[in-house]
Amino acid sequence: MIKLKRVYEEASSDDGFRVLVDRLWPRGVSREKAKLDLWLKDIAPSEELRKWFAHDPAKWPEFQRKYFCELDENTAATEKLREIISREKSVTLLFAAKDETHNNAVALKNYLEK
Repeated sequence: MIKLKRVYEEASSDDGFRVLVDRLWPRGVSREKAKLDLWLKDIAPSEELRKWFAHDPAKWPEFQRKYFCELDENTAATEKLREIISREKSVTLLFAAKDETHNNAVALKNYLEK
């Protein structure tokens, strides 16, 4: 089961294996508070794509299309995450974005579940 959660929310036992999927470390969050099992920054969108998107909902469909292309080419990171998902009962993808509907973790979950 893949879940999504803002890294700023409290960790819970229901989270299972916690993976930060942002390229940049979230502001104001210590490593202890984040309670990560893994920071998989290589699976995040490229710097160029992240800046182009800028969390603009109007760009969401195109962002997902471009990000999925990046993920298709990033086999090392996607295979690593798929392996974790296959062995863990629950995996929570953590993100820092304020927009909980239009962010790379949502797109990544969509990609993994297709």
